Order: sequence, then structure tokens, then C-alpha cells
Amino acid sequence: MARAPAVQEIEALPEADRLNGFPHPRHTRSVIGHDDVQRMLVERVRSDKLHHGWLITGPEGVGKATLAYAFCRYLLARPPEREAESDGLPVAQTTIAYRQVAALSHPDLLLLRRPWDQKAKRHTASIPIDEVRRLRMFLGHKAEFWAWRVVVIDTADDLAAAAANALLKSLEEPPARTIFLLLSSEPGRLLPTIRSRCRILNLAPLAPDDLKAAAEQAIAASDNHRTPAPTDWPQLVSLAQGSVRRALNVSSSDGLKIYDRVLALVTDLPKIDWQTLHTLSDELSGAAAEQKFEQFFEFLIDFIGRLIRAQASGIGDAAILALAGRIMSGDRLPAFAAAWTDIAAAKIEALALNLDRKALIMTMVQRLAAAAKG
Repeated sequence: MARAPAVQEIEALPEADRLNGFPHPRHTRSVIGHDDVQRMLVERVRSDKLHHGWLITGPEGVGKATLAYAFCRYLLARPPEREAESDGLPVAQTTIAYRQVAALSHPDLLLLRRPWDQKAKRHTASIPIDEVRRLRMFLGHKAEFWAWRVVVIDTADDLAAAAANALLKSLEEPPARTIFLLLSSEPGRLLPTIRSRCRILNLAPLAPDDLKAAAEQAIAASDNHRTPAPTDWPQLVSLAQGSVRRALNVSSSDGLKIYDRVLALVTDLPKIDWQTLHTLSDELSGAAAEQKFEQFFEFLIDFIGRLIRAQASGIGDAAILALAGRIMSGDRLPAFAAAWTDIAAAKIEALALNLDRKALIMTMVQRLAAAAKG
């Protein structure tokens, strides 16, 4: 029998859903926000009326994984280890359940996710059926009398077709005291039969105060990331759109400065400051600039999309409407819509094929300038 990997070996492997420099969601002490959902789950456990399948949905970065692992700790902890006076899901960090869930070493916890391909040095594109086949052995043993067995699928969006069908069999005939927690940012992509076997927990984007508190909690536990200046928080909260992950990504990658440069580029259209564009392209195309490159395109695609929607609907704040009217008036809106679609597709293709990133940035900005000229 093959030796089980040590905790240190598990932790050494890259994790597809971990933001560089920040703790993984399963190491997050407190779930901030989503109070109604936490209370409901606690009440279901206390009343022993817990459904076997839960589909946790919501935009990326709003706390789906953080909630799922907090619920894992609560289910797997001994009853005295749960904080009975709380409506949330707190389990002390000193408990065995907390430490074992953090290390993915609890015998009653199974995590299904995209595996790391050691030879290719990257994660697989999807969760293969071999991962889901691990369920058979896992479900073959019984949990401790007070506990549950918990299966986490992070994310269900990544399931290959065969893997999704294999998972469905277990969802249709769930063993006793077994809970499935499926995480999904795009539940519409899942098999309708999987969705129908689960209760849906839809997590909304976090309110500004909760977002700030959750981001500060992650920064305090991070590897030398600094808390943003008080004057940066209003714009940071606005750009994050209720997503802690997005807030952390922006704050740790000079995202506010990148956003200002995107804003300047689009505002100057159809003019292009070629020296500035060359400098920016050089900064974003290096091997160490992966996060900034992603940030630039996320902001560019989002901002152009907002302008298109404002011009098409006439709805938006005054500054957005004024800029959209100046660069998209007349018959230029269809050209911008086509350019917006092409930018998103070209970025995906460039990453998949490892194409020249500087050329991509230069070409896309020129495409937007051509659309603004009409």
C-alpha cells in the first residue's frame, strides 16, 4: 500500500484556489458576513434536519470556500468543541478538528479538486473521473458516532463530464450522515440533475463593511502584505464589487495604479500615448507580472463593458455616460461591442498558447482606438 503523504508534502503543493501570499480559505478563522446562512446551517445541525447536498453559489471571492471549510470544522468537531452560544460556525483553532481540516488530514473529510500535475508543473484543466472515484473508498468507512463525513467539491464548475456523472450517482443515493458541499461560481454550467439533488445557498457579494473586515483579516494573516491606506479603501471597495479575493488581488498588485492607467488609456481614446503604452506593455508582459497582467485585462474588460452598457441603456453615473457618449456615439457602439468581445477572447488565447503579451496589449489598445474613430 502506498504511503499516505505527510502534511508537509500536501501543503507544499500549489493550490489552484489560493491567492499568492494569502492563506487558503480553510485557514481563515472567521466567516465574515453571510450571517443568515450560518445561522440556518447551525439550526439544521442542531435539529438533525440537515440535507445531504448543498450547492454553495455566488460570485468568485465572496466567501464560498471560507464558509464551506468553517462548516466542515463545525460538522467534524466533537459537540463540546462547538461554541454553543454562537449563531455562527466557530470552532476553536486549538481543536483537533480545526487542525485536521486545515491540514486536509481529517479521516472524515474528502476534498475533490483539480489535481496538480507534477510532470507538467500545473493543475489539470478539470477534475477528472479518477478523483471522483476516490469517493467509493471514502464512503466505505463510517464516521465517528457524533460526526459526519463531508465531501467538498471545489469547484463543481471544474468537474469533467464523466466526473460529474460519477458524482451524481453518490448524490442520488447518499450514505447516512454524509454531507456534500459543492462550490460553484457558475451553477448554470452544472448538470441540472446535480442542481436538483442539492439545496442551493446563494452567497451575495459582501457589504462594504464586511468586505473591508474580511480583507483586513486576510491581510493580517498574509505574507507581509500591507493594509491599504484609509484613503484607498473607498475605491478599493468599489472595484472589488463585494469580492474579498478581488479586493486582495487589487491591493497586493498595485491594482489601484493599474486601474488609473486603464482609465487614462480609455479616456484618451481615440488618441494613444505611444510612449506610455510601450512602457505599460513592458511592465505587464514580464514573467513576474502575471498578477498585474490579469489585473489590467480584468479592469479593461470591465470598464469597457460598463461604457457599452451605459451607452446602450442611457443608465449610469454622469462621468461614465459622458465618456461613453464621446467615444461611442453614432454608429461606433457595435464596433466597441465587437472589440470588447475580441479582447476577452484574445486574452484567453494568449494565455493558453503563451503568446507575446506585449503585442496583445498593443493590438487591443489599437483596436479600441480604431473603434473610437469610427
